Amino acid sequence: MPITDADTGGDGGLLRLLAWLSPGFPVGAYAYSHGIEYAVDTGRIGTPADLADWLAAIVTEGSAFADAVFLAHAWRAEAAGDDQALALIAERADTFRGGAEAAVESAAQGRAFLDAVQAGWPHPRLKAFRAMLALLERPPAYAVAVGIAAAIALIAERTAVIGFLHAVAANLVSAGIRLIPLGQTQGLALLAALEPVIRTTAHRALVTGLDDIGTSTWMVDWTMARHETQYTRLFRS
Repeated sequence: MPITDADTGGDGGLLRLLAWLSPGFPVGAYAYSHGIEYAVDTGRIGTPADLADWLAAIVTEGSAFADAVFLAHAWRAEAAGDDQALALIAERADTFRGGAEAAVESAAQGRAFLDAVQAGWPHPRLKAFRAMLALLERPPAYAVAVGIAAAIALIAERTAVIGFLHAVAANLVSAGIRLIPLGQTQGLALLAALEPVIRTTAHRALVTGLDDIGTSTWMVDWTMARHETQYTRLFRS
């Protein structure tokens, strides 16, 4: 059914968020390891503890944190009907990538997300956002697309940020399970251990300005760059 202004953002909003950030939602998140594949191949990640440290860095100081900030600002701009701010956020989120694979990862998932949401929960503001992107000649950053859709559906900003961070972490845990490999139980333990990290990062993201976004996960960016020429690959990043 279409997203309407009659939504309260209660159970309806929660149901949508669960669907949109589900591993089964067709954004192709399973195809990306965010450099983990190269890190495993070169021995930088080989144990659950290694993976836990790697994921915590991505969430707290890497692209997941930056994307959470972009999501929050996109949510606010959409809620305020501020298209000028939304255009600025869309441009910054598109350019704020450490390399080619990181850019593809964000843009491909952003397009797939908008396609799927428009198919199941159509809304004129989603069409307007895509028209804006066409004028800007920019692809949709995944986090920005999620933020806009969440605002349209009246999903609470904090809830959307936490849900997004959890989805990113869960996908990367899944990649680690397949690559190291780990058992499902160990993977669940890693995801559980990230809960306080996700909550803390969500709070920081909600109070971080666009001009204050930064990352310090150089090794993650390096592994993603090296992954571009990795001989045997299961993942796209």
